[in-house]
Amino acid sequence: MPDATPAGNWQLATVAALRDETPTVRTITFALPSWSGHLAGQHVDIRLTAENGYQAERSYSIASPAGLNALVEITVERIAEGEVSPFLTEGLGVGDTIELRGPIGGYFTWKPEDSSPLMLIAGGSGIVPLMSMIRTRVKASSRVSGRLLYSSRNFEEIIYRAELERLAAYNDGFSLVHTLTRGAPATWQGETRRIDQQMLEKYALTAALTPQVFICGPTAFVEIVADQLLAIGHPESNIKTERFGPTGEKRQ
Repeated sequence: MPDATPAGNWQLATVAALRDETPTVRTITFALPSWSGHLAGQHVDIRLTAENGYQAERSYSIASPAGLNALVEITVERIAEGEVSPFLTEGLGVGDTIELRGPIGGYFTWKPEDSSPLMLIAGGSGIVPLMSMIRTRVKASSRVSGRLLYSSRNFEEIIYRAELERLAAYNDGFSLVHTLTRGAPATWQGETRRIDQQMLEKYALTAALTPQVFICGPTAFVEIVADQLLAIGHPESNIKTERFGPTGEKRQ
């Protein structure tokens, strides 16, 4: 398993595949000439350089499972006013190259050898680093108890929807709870409001189980959920958070 020390060298990554997850979210698979492997929860930096020399740089979580993978995936939500995400989701084609460096980050990471229960809470595209953890758990054939509480605006915007439902059906200790905040289909059986303390009391693994808790999403979402978990007895030391600003840029 790789060290979590940031890898600072830029390299040219080649787009190997593209997959639409929702109408505004795309997964990009990169082939990299030099990759040391990554931990679940780490991210990469992407740099674009315009013809006039102007550069824009953004960080994106790695979606693929941890390890020495030959191919690395990121999942990007298109921000209409963004400098980078519109190009990544609409301008890139298979065979194109782009500057990338990583893996980066060591705080917001999970390793399958950890035997503590795993509680994951995501808002929107905050699912991406948590999906790496879920996929890593499956890849390692881990039986660690895991649960994902995932808040999306509506049914069509649930990222990785089919894959998550399939993984929850494996009956290997992983469970899934969805909540939609802006309307739901008539046949919807999940929750239909923002995550609140009552929902966490119902669905979160209890503090008595001492789970590792990972929360990722917009800043306000993360702060509210973390405060509510503290209120129901989860120690701060067991809660790790990662935030996204208004431009989609990652912040721990």
